[in-house]
Amino acid sequence: MSSSDLRDLIAAQIDNVLVDAHFPDLPGHTSGKVRDSYDLPDGRRIIIATDRQSAFDHVLAAVPFKGQVLTQTARFWFDATRDIVANHVIDHPDPNVLVAKSLSMLPVEVVVRDYLTGSTATSIWPMYRDGVRTMYGIHLPDGLVKNQKLPETILTPTTKAAAGDHDAPITPAEIVESGLLPRHQWDEVAAQALALFARGREIAARNGLILVDTKYEFGVDRDGTVTLADEIHTPDSSRYWKLDTYETRLAAGEEPESLDKEFLRLWISARCDPYRDPIPEIPKDTLIDFSARYIALYETVTGETFAPPDTNLPVRERIRRSLTPYL
Repeated sequence: MSSSDLRDLIAAQIDNVLVDAHFPDLPGHTSGKVRDSYDLPDGRRIIIATDRQSAFDHVLAAVPFKGQVLTQTARFWFDATRDIVANHVIDHPDPNVLVAKSLSMLPVEVVVRDYLTGSTATSIWPMYRDGVRTMYGIHLPDGLVKNQKLPETILTPTTKAAAGDHDAPITPAEIVESGLLPRHQWDEVAAQALALFARGREIAARNGLILVDTKYEFGVDRDGTVTLADEIHTPDSSRYWKLDTYETRLAAGEEPESLDKEFLRLWISARCDPYRDPIPEIPKDTLIDFSARYIALYETVTGETFAPPDTNLPVRERIRRSLTPYL
């Protein structure tokens, strides 16, 4: 599909977006910024990725096909890594919908990093810049620069914060000593996270990308099996850089070319201080551009061609029909 045809498709669907994914006939409803979930009595969990667009802790608009892009990117990676670790996927009855096992989630998130970068309080670059050399139980040498490849791949776990709180750095030793996880379970999760990242790095490189860092969440199923959950290697949970320009831009002291949802944050920050000012309404032409970017992300990250769903039905009605067996 040419870029002009894609933009025409998106423009035609600009109002056919999934904002409300609350279906009262389904039990156990919870809603987040982007996804709505339902816990069924039989131990299955329905996760619907909406087209809601969030940034700076606000839901700002709806972007056509965004929910499909997130769901199908994760689907690609779940399929590509199922030989490494069990995952929670049962079925995909719709491009926006995942039916999964309900799990008892482990109380830590595992972030795997290959590069010295980041901007949040739990990222390693701000700590390193401020003089910290030992973080997450790992010692880094002096003389490293921002966005440089680390001497080795590292694990930087965080606690899973309650609503309204922030994740906090924690070392593997502290995870075990505090009783968050027993030693054997942490060792298992750590080995699985590193293997998943190695697979992701390999496939990303084939598609001209660097998988910089990513977050994994694990749970335990009813049989006690550690199981990969949530999402995997999506532009929402991972950082990707373009491989062919990385070395040149690093040598010039420039930021790498990234493939993630940073373009939205940059668009907003160029127009206001999002932490102090009202965020302006996003124009339709810009939403079309955002949608095209998300689709380009999907195609670059996975190496697959985006296939739009049947657009003759309102997206909410299409999803409702796909969920009929669960109602």
